[in-house]
This record gives sequence, C-alpha cells and structure tokens, in this order.
Amino acid sequence: MTRTLWDSTVGKKTIMAVTGLVMLGYLVAHMVGNLKIFFGPGEFDGYAHWLRTMGEPVLHYEWALWLVRVGLVAAVVLHGVCAYQLSRRDIRARPAKYVHKRARASYATRTMRWGGIILALFIVWHILDLTTGTVHTGFEAGHPYQNVIDTFSTWYGNVIYIVAVLAMGLHVQHGFWSAAQTLGVGNATRDRILKTLANLLAAVLTVGFISVPVAVMTGVVS
Repeated sequence: MTRTLWDSTVGKKTIMAVTGLVMLGYLVAHMVGNLKIFFGPGEFDGYAHWLRTMGEPVLHYEWALWLVRVGLVAAVVLHGVCAYQLSRRDIRARPAKYVHKRARASYATRTMRWGGIILALFIVWHILDLTTGTVHTGFEAGHPYQNVIDTFSTWYGNVIYIVAVLAMGLHVQHGFWSAAQTLGVGNATRDRILKTLANLLAAVLTVGFISVPVAVMTGVVS
C-alpha cells in the first residue's frame, strides 16, 4: 500500500500536499515567534529559551525541539523529492514542444520550481547563520536577539532573507490552493474562497517575516 502510494502520481501529489501543509503550519508558528522581537530582547530571548525547554519535565532539554526539527526536515525532503520526481515525469510525458502554446500560467506557478530551490538553499543558510553560527561572524550562543540584529545589520543578510521570503510568499500562494485541490477540498463553489485564503496567507506571511529585517534596517528594533 505504501509502495503504491509512493509510486503513483496521485500519491506523490498527496504527499506534497500534506507535507506542504505541515510546513505552512510551521511557517505560521515561526512568524509569530519572530514577531516577539518587537517586544524587546527579554521577550525574544525568553521565547528562544522556551523552545528548548518545551515538553519538560516529560521530555529532556531540547528533545521536543529536535522532534520538531526532525519532522520538519522529513517534510522538506519528502516534499522536494516528490516535486523533483513529478517534474521528471512531466518532462518525460511530453518530450516534444507543444505545437500550440499553452495558456499562460500565473507567475507563482511558473516559478514554483525555482522558488523551491531558492527556499531549500535559504534553509541551509538560515541554519548556518542563526542556529549554528557557522557563517555568522560574531555569533553569540544563547543571545538570539543580538544575533538577529547582527544578521540584519548587513546588506547581504537582508538581501538573502528578503529574496527568500518573497519566494516563500509565491510558493505559499500557489501551493496552498494546489494542496486543497489535491486533497479534494476544492470545488467550483469553494475555489474563490480558497484562492482568497491562499493570497491572504501569502501576504500575511510575507509581510510578517519581512517586517523584522525592515525594523532592524530602520532602527525600530535595535
């Protein structure tokens, strides 16, 4: 049964839809957490500390956080692998160019693949920058507020982050509606509502994430 689900096109699309919704849930939670930076270092650093102690005393220090990380990595890998395999199937199914041009797809649809690659590369950068500090000069473990300020005090930190967030917005805009169709939620009467919700989610997430580097650049957060 599992093998059949993985091998079929419908199965891969279903896996992409489910993992996409898992990642969307994480993005919403992550954005809400990021916005705590507007309440000062005590609030933001306290939130970062809570992430490592959540689940105690049932779970040990950072166990819950690592469970979330492992689950998120699994979702990202499954999503990416299915997207690549479906893309290869699509190419093999139509090796020759269309005689007639297809209807022009939305900008988000045409950039889904590149957007996915940009986001995958950004995830690696983001971890190395604000989690491990590998590419972050002056990184201070246990001081997430100051590390965020340092990152967004550099032009390249802002450019990388904002480009990735814009790509994320486009990905969410198309991906949410596509996931709804795959899971059978959409129909003729719900399509307008789903597309509006997709646009709203994409807009809120984009503005929410970008507000942090903008606040640092403009001195609102320092």
